[in-house]
Amino acid sequence: MDVDRVDCVGALVYDEQHRLLVVQRANEPGRGLWSLPGGRVEPGEDDPAAVAREVAEETGLEVIVGRFVGEVERDGPNGKLYVIRDYQAAQVGGVLAAGDDASDARFVNHDEFNNLPTATLLASTLAQWNALPG
Repeated sequence: MDVDRVDCVGALVYDEQHRLLVVQRANEPGRGLWSLPGGRVEPGEDDPAAVAREVAEETGLEVIVGRFVGEVERDGPNGKLYVIRDYQAAQVGGVLAAGDDASDARFVNHDEFNNLPTATLLASTLAQWNALPG
């Protein structure tokens, strides 16, 4: 059976205190869990454009997309496989406010991050990438 691969992106955005931007998912998969802002790459979009759009939609922040950090695959519903490419991004404008499919958005430090219910394997993946918040 062919696996339906879905191209997705995520953003690692840190503030001056090296707190990490996270969003609480308002919809499935993972409703109520905290994750990086991100989502599907739309037809005709490249990854940086998708990252900037998703961050703006979910958090209200404008970002400049930087280097590629890593890629993960997550099983989705109905035989889908989400291929998620995560990128560094730097805030250059906007005002932080949850929007689109996020029910909350905030910058968190290491202790706050550890006390949030996060998406499957997010913490271990960020640890592998040396990308946990400060």
